[in-house]
Amino acid sequence: MDVRLDPEENEIHALRTLAGPLTGKRVLEIGCGDGRLTWRYASEAAAVVGLDPDADKLQHAREDCPASLRERVELHDLGLEEFAAGFHTDRFDLAILAWSL
Repeated sequence: MDVRLDPEENEIHALRTLAGPLTGKRVLEIGCGDGRLTWRYASEAAAVVGLDPDADKLQHAREDCPASLRERVELHDLGLEEFAAGFHTDRFDLAILAWSL
């Protein structure tokens, strides 16, 4: 049986309601995991950087990344602390922490 998370699209609706339009925004997604949410909004954003310390989940995300999004989505197998130490975090318009603590 194929299991689909959030078939009613509540999660992406809540994201759009809280974040507003993503058009032209540079988004940092902390805890992107396998890209389940990432692929649902990335086509609207100018650029997306996804972080997750779980290399296995991130490998799955890389394999599942739609070809149309590969130019605008970067995925890093790092935690936020490691990422922030090596990148300028002011280059983002929005940070998303869906299901991340």
